[in-house]
Order: sequence, then structure tokens, then C-alpha cells
Amino acid sequence: MTASSKRIRLATSAAVVWILAMHGAEAALKAAEIPPDTPAVHVAPAPAPSAAPPRADDRDEFYDRDNPGFSRLQRAGEALDGMPRDADGKPDWMSALRSQSIAPRQRIDGAPRPAPLDLDVVMRNTKQMPNVRFPHRAHTEWLDCGNCHPAPFAEKAGGTAIRMEDIFRGRFCGMCHDRVAFVTHRNCYRCHSVSQQGSAAAGR
Repeated sequence: MTASSKRIRLATSAAVVWILAMHGAEAALKAAEIPPDTPAVHVAPAPAPSAAPPRADDRDEFYDRDNPGFSRLQRAGEALDGMPRDADGKPDWMSALRSQSIAPRQRIDGAPRPAPLDLDVVMRNTKQMPNVRFPHRAHTEWLDCGNCHPAPFAEKAGGTAIRMEDIFRGRFCGMCHDRVAFVTHRNCYRCHSVSQQGSAAAGR
């Protein structure tokens, strides 16, 4: 057999193998065809992984979620759980203190501190509103005198002009109230509690 004949036979054999392979593939495809009257089967998509509902405390507007320590912070709701509440649903700190729901440390170093000052001051420059009674005791159970005197409050009757606008802007009483202590604009009566004709231990 010449070399030319061998090349022809090899080419013929390759062509036959290719034809048979294609025939087999076509037969396999035909066997896999779905009859036209077969009802369609709908496969439901895999459900997305369910995320735990966000805690109400986690939506607190005062948390900085970009802070690297955010995940380590105790949530407000957890810390305040079981606290007595005022009419606005906010923590009633004085009720909590007097009912011993909380027992704050008086000093970081644990040393004793002076007893609370039991002195009420009445502020009379309140225009048409009732006078304001400022109870030193309720404040000095928490704070040291130096937290308020000489700044932002002068230790002299009438020495500090206080306006509600300033309080709303976070000055004077507003350094604590409307932020941690009770909300002033919803609780006027808690400060303006003395009639214009009322007497007081001291005036301002």
C-alpha cells in the first residue's frame, strides 16, 4: 500500500468516526427533548438568608455606626431596662435613684463626698409663667458644686440671665436637660411650679 493510499484510508476512517459521533450526539439530544405537551415546572428561587430584625436600641440616633467600637457599645435599651419612666416614657432618674433601682458611685476613687445641699432657689424673672423652683438636693445627689459653679451659673442671685432659647440650644440647664435629664419643653410644670405669689427660701 502506497503512502498516498494510507493517507486516504486514515482520512476516511476519521470522517466515519466524526459522522458516527455526530449521529450519536444528535440521537442523545433527541432522546432528551421534552415533549411539547409536558407542563412547565417552576423552580422557586432559593430564599434569601433571613436577617434578624434590628433592635429598637440599635436605631438610636445618637450612636455613631462608623465608630470602630460600635459593636462593643452597650445599647441604651439594655442599660435602661427596668428603669422607672416619666410621662414621656423617658427614664425618670430621680425616681430610679430614690427607689434604689440604680446606685451610682459618688466618686471614681470611692472616697466620701459632701452630703447633698438641701436648698431650694426660686427664680422669679419668668414673665407670665409661674416661678421656677430649683431644687439643689435633686441636683447635688448627682453632681458636685463645681459642675455648675461658677460656670455656667454664677453663685449670686440674679447673676445669670437664663432664657428658654438658651436652654433649647444646650446652654445652662440645657447642658443636661433635653439630653439626659427630662425634656423641658414637654414638662414646663416640673420647673415652673411656684405661683407668682409663692414664697421661697431664696430669690433669683
